[in-house]
Amino acid sequence: MSPITPPDPVDSDAAHLASLGYESEFKRDMSPWANFSLGFTYLSPVVGVYSLFAYALASGGPPMIWSFVIVGLGQLLVALVFSEVVAQYPVAGGVYPWARRLWGRRWAWMTGWVYLIALMCTIASVVYGAGPYIAATFAFTPTVNTTIICSLAILALATLINFMGTRVLAAAAVIGFSAEIIGALAVGGWLLISHRHHNLGVLFDAFGSQGSHSYLWAFAAAGLIGIYQYYGFEACGDVAEEVPDPGRLIPKAMRRTIYIGGAAATFVCLALVLSVADIPAVIAGKDVDPVTTLLDSAFGSVGSKIVLGVVLLSFLSCAMSLQAAASRLAFSYGRDDMIMGSRLLRKFSEARHVPPYALLLSAVLPALIVVGSKVSTDALAKVISFAAVGIYLGFQMVVLAALRARLKGWQPSGKYRLGKWGLPVNIAALAYGVLAIVNMCWPRTPDAPWYDDYIVPLSAVVVVGAGLLYMAVHRSYGRSDAPYDDAIPKPAPVQDATEPEPSKAST
Repeated sequence: MSPITPPDPVDSDAAHLASLGYESEFKRDMSPWANFSLGFTYLSPVVGVYSLFAYALASGGPPMIWSFVIVGLGQLLVALVFSEVVAQYPVAGGVYPWARRLWGRRWAWMTGWVYLIALMCTIASVVYGAGPYIAATFAFTPTVNTTIICSLAILALATLINFMGTRVLAAAAVIGFSAEIIGALAVGGWLLISHRHHNLGVLFDAFGSQGSHSYLWAFAAAGLIGIYQYYGFEACGDVAEEVPDPGRLIPKAMRRTIYIGGAAATFVCLALVLSVADIPAVIAGKDVDPVTTLLDSAFGSVGSKIVLGVVLLSFLSCAMSLQAAASRLAFSYGRDDMIMGSRLLRKFSEARHVPPYALLLSAVLPALIVVGSKVSTDALAKVISFAAVGIYLGFQMVVLAALRARLKGWQPSGKYRLGKWGLPVNIAALAYGVLAIVNMCWPRTPDAPWYDDYIVPLSAVVVVGAGLLYMAVHRSYGRSDAPYDDAIPKPAPVQDATEPEPSKAST
C-alpha cells in the first residue's frame, strides 16, 4: 500500500476560499512573521507616540501613559472578535468582506466606504507628519511647500514598494519592524539610562494639567494618544489571501500586534516621560516640541540624526502598510462589483500579483489630500480629523455585525474560536468601541467656532452622509452577486401541508 500523501496546505487554502465563493489571484508569499510585521508597522509605536506625545503630555501630564493599558485591553477585545471572523472568512479586504458575510451587502458597503475614506486620510496624515522630521534630519526650515514635497516623496516610495509585489512588501515590512523595534528599544533604553530626570512616581502626578476641572476630563483628552495608537492589527487580515493557512496564523498575528506593538509604544512613551526635564513647561505650552528638544539634548546633533532616520523609516513603513490595507480593500470592493470603477479596481497584475489600479487609488487620493494643504493647512487638518474616528467606526460596524449575527445563531466555525466567551467578549468590545468614539468626538475647544469644536463628529456625518447619498443614487451594492449574509444559519423551508406527497410513480 502506498503511503497517504498529506494535503497541500496551499491547495487547502484555495479550497477553503473556493467554498466561500472566490478564486484568488494573489500569491501566498507572506510568512507569519511578515504578516505580523505588516500589522506592527501599520500600528507603528514610533509614529503613534512621536506624533501625539506633546499633545498628550500637555493635556493630561504623565498619567496619560495609562491610556496605553486601558486602550490596549479594549482593542484586544476587538482583535479577538476579528480573529473569529477572519478565521472563518479569510478573504482579502478585511472589514468589508467580514461585514458582508455577517450582515449583508448594504451594511458591508457602508462599512467599507467609511473604512476606505479613513484609510486614505490616515495615509495622508502619516506622510504629512513625516515632513517636519525630514526637515530636522536634513536641517532645513519646514514650510508648507517643503512639507508637501517631502510627503509626496514618502508616499511615492511606499507606493513603489507596494507595486513590487507581496514578497517585496513582506520583506520591507520585516525590515521596517526590525528597525523600529530595535530603534525604539535602543532610544528608550538610552534615555532611561543616561537622561532620566524622574522616577516612576511621576506617572501619578498630573502637574496641574487638569486646571480647575476634574482630572477625568484631562485624562480623556490625553488618552487620545492611546486611541490613535492601537489600530493596525486588522491589516493582518486585509492580506488574508496572501498568507498560507490564514485561519490559524492571522488571529495569532493580530494578537501579537497588540501585545508587542502596545508594549513597545508604552515603553517609548515611558522613556520620553521620565526623560523630559521640564514637564510644567510642556503643559504651559512653553516647550511645544519636547521630543525634538529631548533627542537633541540626549543624543547630540549626530546621534539625533540617526534616531530621526529610524523615525523616518517608521513613517515609511507605516505608510506602506496602510497602502497595502487600503488597496486590498479597494480591490475587494471592485471584485464584488460594489462601486463605480469596479472594472479597474478588480484588475490584477499577473506579473507582480498586486491590484495596480487599487494601489494607484491608495496613492492618488492621499496625494490630493496632502496637496490640499497648499490651499489651506486648516482644511487638511479638518480632513485628517476623520482618520481615527473613521477607523474606529469601521471597526465597530464589524463588531456590531458580529454581535447581531451571534444573537441570530451564528456559530463561528473557523480555526480560531472563543467558545462560550464569544458573546461576552463581543459585547465588551462593542461597549469599549462606543466609548472610544464618544471620547474622540467630544468637543474640547469651546473658544473655537462651533464647526471647529465639533469637527470630528461633523466629519463623520459628512462621510456617512456622502455614502448614503451614493447608495441612493448609484445602487451598485444591489447588483453584486457575490456571497453575502451567510454567517447566520437559514431555517429549512417548510413544506406546505396541503401539498400531496409525490408518488413513487410520479418520481
